[in-house]
Amino acid sequence: MSELIGADGVSRCGWGNSTPDYADYHDKEWGVPLHGQDELYERLCLESFQSGLSWITILRKREGFRKAFKQFKPVKVAKFGDADVERLMQDASIVRNRAKILAAIKNAQAIAALDEPLDDLLWSFAPASHERPASMSDVPAITEESKAMAKELKKRGFVFLGPTTCYALMQATGMVDDHVAGCFRAV
Repeated sequence: MSELIGADGVSRCGWGNSTPDYADYHDKEWGVPLHGQDELYERLCLESFQSGLSWITILRKREGFRKAFKQFKPVKVAKFGDADVERLMQDASIVRNRAKILAAIKNAQAIAALDEPLDDLLWSFAPASHERPASMSDVPAITEESKAMAKELKKRGFVFLGPTTCYALMQATGMVDDHVAGCFRAV
C-alpha cells in the first residue's frame, strides 16, 4: 500500500506517482468515461502514437498533437494530403513517425466511412463487468474485448491499432476501470 502513496500524500496507482504530469493525468482523466467523436479520435490517435514509446512522451506533446492535427477533428484530418504529411514530419512538437502520421489520417478517413457513430462503435466493446485489479501486475495488456475491438476496427479500415493499443484506449477512456485497489479513484 505504501507504494501507492505519492509525495503529495495521495494514494493512487503507482505509475501515477512517478511525475507530476502522470499524477495530473491519472487524477483527472485516466479511467474517466469519455464520449464524443473528436475526443475518442484524439485518444485513439495518441494511443497509436504511443506504441513503442513512453506515455509521458505523448502526454508532454499533447498540445503539439492537438495543433498539428486540427484539434483532432476527423473531418479535417481526413482531408490531409502529401503536403500535410511532410509538414507533420518536420513538426518537432509531435512524434515524427510517418507510419503513425499516415495511420492518423487513414483512421480519420475510416471514421468518415462508418455507418454508426464512433462513440457507439467503440463503447460496444466495453465489458458488461470488470474486476478491479489488486495491483498493477494484475492489469492485463490484452483482453477478449480488446481483441474483438481491434479486429472490428481493422475490418472497417482502421490501421495501427492492435489489441494492446485497443486495451490502452479502453483504460484511458473509462471503458474499463483499472485503478488498483487502494487508489483514491478506485470506487
